[in-house]
Amino acid sequence: MRGRAEFGAIFSGSAWVAEAAMSNGGSKMEACGRAVTSAASESYTGRCSSSLSGVGGRYTLGLLQTPCSSEDSAGGSSSGGAGLAPFRAAGRKEPPRSGRGGRERRLRSESYLGDKSSCAENGSAVNFTSGCSAQGLNNTCVGKIPFSINRSIGRSHTPVTGYSVTSSSTVSAHTAASVIVAVVEGRGLARGEVGMASIDLKNPEVILSQFADNTTYAKVITKLKILTPLEIIMPNTSCEAGNTTKLFALITEHFKNVTFTTVQRKYFNETKGLEYIEQLCASEFSTVFMEIQSKYYCLAAAAALLKYVEFIQNSIYAPKSLKVHFQGSEKTAMIDSSSAQNLELVTNNRDSRNGHTLFGVLNYTKTPGGSRRLRSNILEPLVDAETIKTRLDCVQEFLQDEELFFGLQAVISKFLDTEQLLSVLVQIPKQDTVKTAESKITNIIYLKHTLELVEPLKAALRSCNTSLLKAYYSALEDRRFGIILEKITTVINDDTRYAKGCLSMRTQKCYAVKPNINEFLDIARRTYTEIVDDIAGMITQLAEKYSLPLKTSFSSVRGFFIQLNADCSTLPNGQLPSEFTKVTKTRNIYSFTSADLIKMNERCQESLREIYHMTYLIVCKLLNEIYEHIHCLYKLSDIVSMLDMLLSFAHACTISDYVRPEFTDTLAIKQGWHPILEKIAMEKPVSNNAYLTEGSNFLIITGPNMSGKSTYLKQIALCQIMAQIGSYVPAEYCSFRIAEQIFTRIGMDDDIETNASTFMKEMKEITYIIQNANDKSLIIIDELGRGTSAEEGIGICYAACEYLLNLKAFTLFATHFLELCHMDALYPNVENYHFEVQHVRSSAGKKEKITYTYTLSKGYTEEKNYGLKAAEVSSLPPSIILDAKAITTHVAEQILHRQKTTPEMMKHRAVYHLAMRLVQAARNSRLDSDSLQVYLKGLKKKYTASCAASEWSDEQH
Repeated sequence: MRGRAEFGAIFSGSAWVAEAAMSNGGSKMEACGRAVTSAASESYTGRCSSSLSGVGGRYTLGLLQTPCSSEDSAGGSSSGGAGLAPFRAAGRKEPPRSGRGGRERRLRSESYLGDKSSCAENGSAVNFTSGCSAQGLNNTCVGKIPFSINRSIGRSHTPVTGYSVTSSSTVSAHTAASVIVAVVEGRGLARGEVGMASIDLKNPEVILSQFADNTTYAKVITKLKILTPLEIIMPNTSCEAGNTTKLFALITEHFKNVTFTTVQRKYFNETKGLEYIEQLCASEFSTVFMEIQSKYYCLAAAAALLKYVEFIQNSIYAPKSLKVHFQGSEKTAMIDSSSAQNLELVTNNRDSRNGHTLFGVLNYTKTPGGSRRLRSNILEPLVDAETIKTRLDCVQEFLQDEELFFGLQAVISKFLDTEQLLSVLVQIPKQDTVKTAESKITNIIYLKHTLELVEPLKAALRSCNTSLLKAYYSALEDRRFGIILEKITTVINDDTRYAKGCLSMRTQKCYAVKPNINEFLDIARRTYTEIVDDIAGMITQLAEKYSLPLKTSFSSVRGFFIQLNADCSTLPNGQLPSEFTKVTKTRNIYSFTSADLIKMNERCQESLREIYHMTYLIVCKLLNEIYEHIHCLYKLSDIVSMLDMLLSFAHACTISDYVRPEFTDTLAIKQGWHPILEKIAMEKPVSNNAYLTEGSNFLIITGPNMSGKSTYLKQIALCQIMAQIGSYVPAEYCSFRIAEQIFTRIGMDDDIETNASTFMKEMKEITYIIQNANDKSLIIIDELGRGTSAEEGIGICYAACEYLLNLKAFTLFATHFLELCHMDALYPNVENYHFEVQHVRSSAGKKEKITYTYTLSKGYTEEKNYGLKAAEVSSLPPSIILDAKAITTHVAEQILHRQKTTPEMMKHRAVYHLAMRLVQAARNSRLDSDSLQVYLKGLKKKYTASCAASEWSDEQH
């Protein structure tokens, strides 16, 4: 039997290897990992009653040099059973250490983190001092680490590393944030070039991005909104006193509830970033090096991110363990955060907990990974038509093959959170505690459960015809799945399964390892069984003693306790016997314990600690053996999440009559309807058509308030997004042109108020659209100009429309300004549509009622004075309505008088009309020479007539 001191010496002996690897760079990292792993494995022999002591010296796995105390090396108390000393000592607190080691670590942390006063200009900047305690075997404090945080909201900077994967199949995409993002911008001539790196603490994937952004930093804000970060890291130079950058100001403005941390600019080092990626990137994803070698800013962000995650967040990743992915902005459509909010893509504007969103409409996923993939796809739709068509082929096959659909859905629903499982498996715990041990045992059970689903998944995909599904089937034939499962089953019991319920799962963990592998483990388990039997027997005796129907219950917090389902009247003297303590009552159920039961629970916990410790050592050895094969789980995770999302699309089609979209150069929707409104309403919404081509790419939509304009505009955008993520669409037929950007400016309820803030909000939104739109954009604008006077509103709308008309973007523009409808006379690509209303008089014939048809028709609306008509059907007194009509007539006459055309205006208009028609003819005419000459003569004649009319008017004037 190896003693505690011998085990510590094994790790101490490998410390020089770790330090040499750190000093010699990344080429030594893998060798270092193997050295430490080998040293640890030697102690994981079959006789595992020896305890893990603290590590003497330092060891390195991944990037972090982990400081360990000399006290840890000394070990702890040895009383009370073999191998329990480290775990029993975990709760004991000791005073902070002083001395050179603590000072060195403190100085090193101060040199890494940004200057505490770097955000002095920002009024909300707060400096904290975090006690970075090594929550290991002795819970010894290793010194305090000061760091700068902007707008800290009190989140813990050191998440628990011993978590295990979730088992819920209904996990929402909006779970607690766990993503850390580093952002850096170029300086000088490179300003506007932005690099980003992010890692999810529950998913071992590093996402790198680099792109050029404009002064609005729309791409940066959009990407951050999609990532929903827990913490954002930026260089301290971005918020120096008196010199805060615009990027820093915008990010802090948009993410007020996110923790901001600044670090010194020197840690944003592209050379170090590339080294870290080379050290940590799994071999399956090594092609990423070709993409990122010249992406200096995303590499710089990666350097700061990985250093921070390991130094502050205490997350250590093993060498060659991470999935590294470069995500360019050109592969997906851009939907800015304001548009995502307007369209209610993932969050309902009235109630954030409400599922009436596009995500809620399509989310029939069965796994957390599938839910996350669906959310990210909705916020960043694809722009590659072939990839979209491949997804649609899969959805179509699911709909045509019922057996395939239900078979796959049944298998997928059994998967746990594979991404989170991977994250736990590739992280190296810094301390060995009871929680760490229990977590590792749980996760080996989850891994076994996951791998046992590979064969059923293959069987379900065996007869598929779609190319993507065939590719997934081939990927599942990877021999590594079988190798890992075979190694697991040599140690773990065949009947060990993932089980719901804390007591059931505790039992699975206790008996996970096969018998006869470790005799001391077998003895400890027999002891545990006897204690549990004694507890059950004791409670049975108490029930007989007091003639009460007592039953044994269990919770993870209380352990074993007693429950009684009875009314007070049935109890002797209306009270429980005095032997029972810690009594709680919920309705007619009493929960309580006794002094003897508390002692037996303590014995049970003591036995459990011993079982977990010995099982942990065996599991660690097993994990070391299978680690080289474990990266095939990245492939499995991707397959499961994608299949889950595609099955969800197919499920949505079975509930509503969606159709498969086509992709052409035209947006054509026949009898389409609003998908979210369909979910809310008790009956199917009114269907409408939409048609936009390059020659007719600008629709002006008019109609009274509440006639359906805003709903129609949102419907078009939602259908476009659904098509571009590979979903079927709510319509009888639909064809779409791929949109590279989707912009929306939707009039909200608060826009009705005419005030400066509303007007400025409108101006910011339309400015953003104008600055970022291109020929492949889908632009939706609703009620622009409502925040100012009618004259200014018309002018702004007219100017914005004319600018957008120079693009080939598809634009839908809803307005109350009927003056805009006359633009179709100047621009042949402008089309007018309106929503019809019907006027129904009451039986008395005095009042007129407006009935909304929600039907779109060609031409502009003939309805005027919407407000007066709405007032007539309200409870306003008739005298006020009559006065309002008289005043309206008088004001309209005055406006008409002021708008009388002068001769000079008539001449300018004639010139303008001639110029526009000549431009249109030059651009679009397909007439032959003779016909074109006739057309030009006609234009000349019309122009001459207009000039003559203006001269006659001048003479009359």
